[in-house]
Amino acid sequence: MNEIKCPHCGEAFTIDQAGYADILSQVKNKEFEKELHARLAEAEQLKQAEIEIAQQKVTEKLKDEAAKKDAAIAELKSMVDAAETERKLAVKEALSEVEKERDQLKSGLEMAEMQKELETTALKERYEVQIKDREEEIKRIREMKKQLSTKMLGETLEIHCQVAFDQIRATAFPRATFGKDNVAASGTKGDYIFRDFDEDGNEIVSIMFEMKNEDEDTKSKQKNSKFFKKLDEDRTKKNCEYAVLVTLLEEESELYNGGIVDVSHEYDKMYVVRPQFFISIITTLRNASMKALQYKAELAQVKAQNIDVTNFETELEDFKDKFGNNFRIASDKFRDAIKQIDDAISDLEKVKTSLLGSERQLRLANDKAQDITVKRLIRGNPTMQEKFKELEN
Repeated sequence: MNEIKCPHCGEAFTIDQAGYADILSQVKNKEFEKELHARLAEAEQLKQAEIEIAQQKVTEKLKDEAAKKDAAIAELKSMVDAAETERKLAVKEALSEVEKERDQLKSGLEMAEMQKELETTALKERYEVQIKDREEEIKRIREMKKQLSTKMLGETLEIHCQVAFDQIRATAFPRATFGKDNVAASGTKGDYIFRDFDEDGNEIVSIMFEMKNEDEDTKSKQKNSKFFKKLDEDRTKKNCEYAVLVTLLEEESELYNGGIVDVSHEYDKMYVVRPQFFISIITTLRNASMKALQYKAELAQVKAQNIDVTNFETELEDFKDKFGNNFRIASDKFRDAIKQIDDAISDLEKVKTSLLGSERQLRLANDKAQDITVKRLIRGNPTMQEKFKELEN
């Protein structure tokens, strides 16, 4: 048996071996549990302290990394700002140059446009005047054709020419004859023959005329060239120096509407005219022949004096050739003038197209300047590209 004294009340009591072992076990368990709690508390405190130290270290590390990142970001931002500033300066400089060139080109374009407008206006006015004259001329021809049409007024082109000649015969051609060719030679004859003489009765000039007109309702329109051969044969058979076709055929032809047409390259000394040039061709050929007659008179006088007349004959023939050539040149110049007007208008259109093309190039240059970006600036720079990748991550 074992005696045990209570630590609280002081009373002593006895317990057997089994009870004592049970109490002893309880005491050991309490002490162990107490020790365990103490150790656990101590371990918890150590753990908490280590956690706080670890947290402090992590915080400091994070602060250091954040500071480094902030520094890197600041550096990158500085570089980006510098690149942006450089880009803006480059863009500003490029835009300044482009704007300067644009202003210069715009000024040049305005001047060119103004010059073009002035030239176009001048050409247009000249062209309109020529068109107006041509339209009036065509209108006169058509009116004359209407007046000459046997369908409308019962008159003919031959009568018109006869009346026109008779109106000025007394003052312009007092010694001239103009009438129908009533004598057929080898079965053919022309319409009218004109002959003029000087005071001594010498023939100055002779012209075989053929007049051609047709009804507006005629479906098969005739060509003037159809009558050239017969007219040349009539001139030769009737011993006339010149042949003239007065015609209203091919009314839309610019060639025949342009004035007196020399066709002597096909048939010698032959001309084609509209009715309004009927008197003009007679006057022109008569004046030229009078000049030639003067040369002939001088030549005769020189021959009578036994002087060499070779030069005079050469000058006479040269004058005749030049006269015919002048007719051809005048006709060619008229057509060339119209062509030059068309060419000038075409050239002005090309200048306008070139100026518009320059404006397009300026617009493309401006678009390229506006297209500059930071990515393009750091292209080919691995360090900067890496920095931007870190920022994106």
